[in-house]
Amino acid sequence: MSASIYVLNGPNLNRLGTREPSTYGTATLGDIESLCRDVGEDLDLEIEFRQSNHEGMLVDWIQEAGDLAQGLVINPAAFTHTSVALHDAIRAAEIPTVEVHLSNVFAREAFRHHSYVSPVALGVICGFGPTGYRLALEALSTVIRP
Repeated sequence: MSASIYVLNGPNLNRLGTREPSTYGTATLGDIESLCRDVGEDLDLEIEFRQSNHEGMLVDWIQEAGDLAQGLVINPAAFTHTSVALHDAIRAAEIPTVEVHLSNVFAREAFRHHSYVSPVALGVICGFGPTGYRLALEALSTVIRP
């Protein structure tokens, strides 16, 4: 039986491919979704892939994941640095969570060095572009099926 993994993406990630390609690359969110679905198929994971520019919607989906899924991959984007609400929702969901960022947030502006998500995540993957999503799914697969 397939394990369910939610892959959630935060604000402005719907603009990937055209938004600051020197920072975020040229892959679109659709390309990343295809990658996640392919990896999910290889690992026998059912992927629920979503994106929202709205913090409350992400909170709702994290709560849903807590009820229905065995793991969560989240790229909170700018909410990484501002959202106690995402922190609290992930803590309450009580499922293994991996935080992903396309760019290396630690090589960027100082305000991006702090994450409200990291303390409640199993791990953080940043700086590897779309490959970070593959790594996150592989890591979750090993955690939920030891």
